[in-house]
Amino acid sequence: MKQDETTLDAEVSRRVMVLRLATGLAQGALLYWLYQADQGAWWPAGMPYVMTPLVMAGLLLPAMLISAMGHMAPKKVALWMLAAAVLVLVMALHAVSRDAGLWPGAGQLGRGVFTPRSGPVVVFGGVFMYIAHVLVMAGASDKRLVASYDTYFELAWKLTVQLMFSVFFVGALWLVLLMGSGLFSMVKLNFLKHMMEQSWFVVPVVCFAWSCAMHITDVRPAIVRGIRSLLLVLLSWILPVAAVLVSGFLCALPFTGLDVLWATRHATSLLLAADAVLIVLINAAFQNGHAKAALVVRVSARVAALLILPLTAIAIYALGLRVYDYGWTVDRVTAAACLVLAGCYALGYAWAAHRYETWLSSIAHVNVAAAFVLLAVLLALFTPIADPARLSVNNQVARLEKGRTQAAKFDFHYLRFEGQRYGQVALARLSQQASGPDAALIRELAAKALKDTARWHDGPRAAEVSVADSVKVWPATAKLPASFVAQKWGAEEGRAIPSCLTSPGSDCDAMMMDIDGDGRQEILLFNVDSYSAAALFRERADGKWVVAGHLDTSASGCTPLIEKLKAGDYALVTPRMKALQVGGQILQFQSEFNSDDCKIVNATR
Repeated sequence: MKQDETTLDAEVSRRVMVLRLATGLAQGALLYWLYQADQGAWWPAGMPYVMTPLVMAGLLLPAMLISAMGHMAPKKVALWMLAAAVLVLVMALHAVSRDAGLWPGAGQLGRGVFTPRSGPVVVFGGVFMYIAHVLVMAGASDKRLVASYDTYFELAWKLTVQLMFSVFFVGALWLVLLMGSGLFSMVKLNFLKHMMEQSWFVVPVVCFAWSCAMHITDVRPAIVRGIRSLLLVLLSWILPVAAVLVSGFLCALPFTGLDVLWATRHATSLLLAADAVLIVLINAAFQNGHAKAALVVRVSARVAALLILPLTAIAIYALGLRVYDYGWTVDRVTAAACLVLAGCYALGYAWAAHRYETWLSSIAHVNVAAAFVLLAVLLALFTPIADPARLSVNNQVARLEKGRTQAAKFDFHYLRFEGQRYGQVALARLSQQASGPDAALIRELAAKALKDTARWHDGPRAAEVSVADSVKVWPATAKLPASFVAQKWGAEEGRAIPSCLTSPGSDCDAMMMDIDGDGRQEILLFNVDSYSAAALFRERADGKWVVAGHLDTSASGCTPLIEKLKAGDYALVTPRMKALQVGGQILQFQSEFNSDDCKIVNATR
């Protein structure tokens, strides 16, 4: 009888293995087809409402299916995959709809789905599905809606280690294939090298290897537990160090004040990172609540559980100040969502630390509750419920309309490129605004932002540079030509333009001299910055000034030489080295100059 059960288990294991490997091959085929469609502009590349959900489903669902096989009844697996597919569809469709109108040419046949634009929803969708998958599998294992903490702990860490080793396995396999291609290439057999450059080989092989690794790690639970235990024990001994450092930081704040934190402009993110580190390390020490830990680790865990609360409170205060002064942005809404989760941990861990227990057993309940809160937060952020772009656009426009932000200082560029489709709708409405303070200026700037196609620049409200104010002429009695002062400088000039001509707040010195002896004055700009050479400008026949050459960078950074130049102690001489004329182009040698030459000049002053 026992032998029959062993044979049956082996048959089930083989069947599960075959299904997992088949799932990996199917995933590879689907992703290869989608990649080729994206590269070749085939259907459904021109239909983002079809392409994006298929990409997300192809990346996320097969891994969940492989993990669930053999651990859940087929009917439950089917129901869970159906529910997961619906969740993926909702998040993917929302991700596409919020991008509508943001990118020129969106929706046309061509490349675009395999870009960083689809990255955030895939990454955070993966986090959502990981947590949900663990909760569902644990519930199925315990046959109850909310499973025991031991089951959650075992399944969560098992899946984590499986994913880590699957990545390692795929990487190791690829290194072996690279070695093989190198060996064959040495004997003039390049077939493997060419195969590894083809997507029809790369995508299916990676997915198949991934499914193999997931199966192997699934049927070797003892190895997974050993690796997990070692990792958690090592992490737990970092907890005392983290607790001491955070305690020292909080003790120093009464003496340094909070202003030094606000000056960093990223205090909230740093404090949230500290929260995350403490939470991870506390759980590394706690494990499933039954692990034995040294006294110093247990004391550190209790202290760290109390430290999360003040860190989170300071982070909330820091975010509140930024929101009060500048309103909500996508980053601040995201930070607020993180603080909601951090607040759950902070309050729950503080409650657990204050309870009279030999170990922090109550944080098990906090962890389970926080997992459900995290699912709710992620679902809200990646659906219209609490889309950060929608919330930030509504808040920023409200501040504009209430006069809290002046129209001249309002960031219309933010609405255009960070507000997603909500920003487009707001800009379209603002471009038609007929009443209210500064209505004409709002219409003008909103219409201009709608036509903007350059996402990465200094912004539409960047102050114009006053050349007359930022360039000091030597000698003081000289004046820059009116055409040079009036010229608008930009990146389209082709060569590097000194920052004093393009950036407010920068300055430099100038001298006018006839370098080529044609009777017309050129302009030498120097003292630009520490890393730029002095630039020589000449006026073309059409009245436009262009860069004609540069001084040696080392020489233009030599202060004694620059002082002599400003004092008029210079002469125009014929170079000692002739120039090369190649194809009608004159190539001039640049004289050698080093720091020792500058020291010699300084010593003779």
